[in-house]
Amino acid sequence: MTVKVMTSKEIVKKVFNKEELFILDVRNADDFQDWKIEGQNFEYLNVPYFELLDGVEGIMDKLPSDKEVLVACAKEGSSIMVAEMLSDEGLTISYLKGGMKAWSEYLEPVKIGNLNDGGELYQFVRVGKGCLSYMLISKGDAAIFDATRMTDVYLEFADSMGAKITHVFDTHLHADHISGGRDIAEKIGATYWLPPRDATEVTFPYEPLEDGNVVEIGNVNINIHALYSPGHTIGSTSFIVDKKFLLSGDILFIDSIGRPDLAGLAQDWVGDLRESLYQRYRELSMELIVLPAHFMILEELNEDGSVSEKLGTLYANNHGLNIKDENEFRKMVTENLPPQPNSYQEIRKTNMGKINPDKEKQREMEIGPNRCAVR
Repeated sequence: MTVKVMTSKEIVKKVFNKEELFILDVRNADDFQDWKIEGQNFEYLNVPYFELLDGVEGIMDKLPSDKEVLVACAKEGSSIMVAEMLSDEGLTISYLKGGMKAWSEYLEPVKIGNLNDGGELYQFVRVGKGCLSYMLISKGDAAIFDATRMTDVYLEFADSMGAKITHVFDTHLHADHISGGRDIAEKIGATYWLPPRDATEVTFPYEPLEDGNVVEIGNVNINIHALYSPGHTIGSTSFIVDKKFLLSGDILFIDSIGRPDLAGLAQDWVGDLRESLYQRYRELSMELIVLPAHFMILEELNEDGSVSEKLGTLYANNHGLNIKDENEFRKMVTENLPPQPNSYQEIRKTNMGKINPDKEKQREMEIGPNRCAVR
C-alpha cells in the first residue's frame, strides 16, 4: 500500500474540527512526554523508532485498523521508515511532513473581525507551540503584533491581501520564542516598536512604545492605543485596537495569567502584575475582546480555531483575576510555576540582538511547549 503524507495544515484542520486521529509517535519517551501533537479526540502510542528497527509486528495489535494512523518523529526520516513498514503490513498509514519541527512552526491565519472604519484583524494560530500573533489590515497598510520568526508567512499573507506592512510591534521581550518583528521591519523598511523598559540591552534601533502611543494604520484612524501593563516583563505593553480589541500580550490569557519570573525577577514584578490585572485592566471596558499572545490548552480555542474572549467574561471566570488576598496572589504566581521554557535565556539574548544563532539552532531552541503562564 502507498504511504500518505499529512501536512501540519491538515492536522490543524483536524484539531479545529475536533476530528479523530491516532498518532504513533516514534520519538524518545522523554520528548513525547514533554510535548506532543494535541487534539481533543486524538489517541496516542509512543514507541521509540529504534525499538522498531527489526520490525513492527510487536505493535500491530496496538494500532487501530478502523482509524487514520499518523506516524510522527522529530524531523520526518524515522516516521517515513516506520510508516513504510506498517504499510507493508497492510495498514493505511500517513507520516507527518517535516516532523515535529514543521508542526512547531506552522501558522494558521484566522479572521478575528472587522474594524469600525474599514479593515480587518487576523490572528495567526501557532497550534504546535501555543503562540498567537496578529495582523491588522486597513486601506492597504498592515501592522503586525508579536510576530514569530516564520516571517515569510506574514509577508506572503500581507501580499495576498494587497497590503504593505508599515508597523511591527512586540508587546514585550519574548522568552519562549524568537521574535520575527525586527527581521520583518528590516526586510521591508517598516517601523519596529518595542517597550523601552524591555529594551535596555538591545543592540539595534527601535521605536519606543510608551503608554498612550497612538499609531494610525491606513488613511483612517484605526486607533492602536498602547497601554503600559507590566508584570510578565517590566516593559509589557498591551494594545487597545479600534476601541474594540485588547491585545494583552503575555499578561492575561483566556484560562490563566502571565508568569513574572522569566527574567529571574518574580518577587520584584509580582506587584506590577497584580496592579496591571487588578487595577489598569479593571478600568477598561468589559466589552473589549481579549486577544492574548499565547494559549495553553485546546479548550481555549473557539469553534473556528481562534482564541479570544470578552474581558468581562474573563473577570468572571479566570481564577487568576479573582484572588482577593494579595499574599495569596503573590504566593500563587511565585511558587506555582511550570518549568522554564526551553533555552529561554538564549531566546531572550537572541531577541536582544546579542546572539545570532543560525536557522537550525533557532528551531532547536524553540522545540517544546510554551510556558508563559502561571499554572
